[in-house]
Parts: sequence; C-alpha cells; structure tokens
Amino acid sequence: MTSATDDKTIVRDYFNAQGFDRWSRIYGDGQVNKVQRDIREGHQQTVDHVLYWFKQDGNTQGLTVCDAGCGVGSLSIPLAAMGAQVSGSDISEKMVEEANYRAKEVLPEDAVITFDAQDLETLDGSYHTVICLDVLIHYPQAKAGEMIAHLGSLAEERLILSFAPKNPFYVMLKRIGDFFPGPSKATRAYLHREADVRAALKANGWEVKRKEFTASQFYFSRLLEAVKVSD
Repeated sequence: MTSATDDKTIVRDYFNAQGFDRWSRIYGDGQVNKVQRDIREGHQQTVDHVLYWFKQDGNTQGLTVCDAGCGVGSLSIPLAAMGAQVSGSDISEKMVEEANYRAKEVLPEDAVITFDAQDLETLDGSYHTVICLDVLIHYPQAKAGEMIAHLGSLAEERLILSFAPKNPFYVMLKRIGDFFPGPSKATRAYLHREADVRAALKANGWEVKRKEFTASQFYFSRLLEAVKVSD
C-alpha cells in the first residue's frame, strides 16, 4: 500500500516538473486545449464562489486569510486586492515562484500578501479564515480527516474547503480516465464522500453554513464554508 508520504512526494515532484507547465497554463489566460479550458473555467467558478462569499460578508479589509495550497495565486491575489492580509502556501516551489510573479504584476505596493513553499502539514499560525481549494484530492480519506482537523486548528472563525465528491457517477468517470485527462496522470486522485467531510468538520467543532457545487465535463467540486460552533 502506498503511504501518504509517497503521495506527498509524488505531488511535489509532479508540480515542480511537467505538472507545473500544465497547471500554470490552465490557471493562466494563455492558449489551452478544450479539456484544459474546461478545467480552467470550472476551477475559476469555485474561486468566484469564494470571492462572492467574501463580498457578501463585506468585511474583507484587514481580514487575515490563509490560502492553503494556493497554486499560482488564483484566489490569493484577488483576495489581497480586496484588502485581505493573505498568506499563501503551496507544496510546489515553482507554483510559489509563479504566484509571487503574478502578484507583483497586478497588485499595488501596499497589498499584504506572502507566498511560501511548504507542506500543508507544517502550516502554523492563526487566521480569521483558512481556505483549501481542490487540494484534498491528493489525500486519501483517513489523511483528509487529519488535514481538515489541522486546517481547522489554524482558523479562528471560518474554514472553506473544496473537494471532488465521491458518488457512483464520478467514480465511474475517474475509472475511465476522465478525471485527470491527458497522457501523464502522475498524481493520484482521491474522491471524498460529502458525509465524511461534514463528519470531520463536525468532529472538530465546525458547522457548514454555505455550500456550492461546480460541475463541468472534466471538473467537479463541492465547496463548503464552515464556521465555528459556539460553545
């Protein structure tokens, strides 16, 4: 049986090599093929849902936010532009380098944003909101529960997660190779039952308040916003 450590090494090596070229293009605005464009648009919908929640709340200025698994900064950068104090992290050094470059290109000098290359397991600190988008796909269920608990320990008020839901239809898609299309499927893709994610949140003192779902031909993601349960 492959260990979680092996999974982590595979993910790091992939996103520092061929995966970086593929996903930096998907998360950018350059030319991509039909499949990559579909994934780009799906991921952007998830990002837009999160940004809409922040706008609905109207309290972004000065809010401390941890973007765990930030990739090239697709969410971190617009949050910083809205006035949040953002700490982004990613397992891939190349992703972090690209995020720093993109932030310097578009953000004003007074924007508060930092990017670091580190594992989610080593994250520390305290933030009003902790966000982890499309990262739990790299964690088997047992480890996903541990990661939810860890991320929750860093959040003071709110925890926002997205994951690929596990149901018969999406399991079938994954089995026939549609989940991560392309000739090089270098990372494993773990689907998670929504009930299991909700149970992990509840066990650690969190209650789901808002949710969204994005589905396209090649991208599907359940987004949950959880808040701390009052004592």
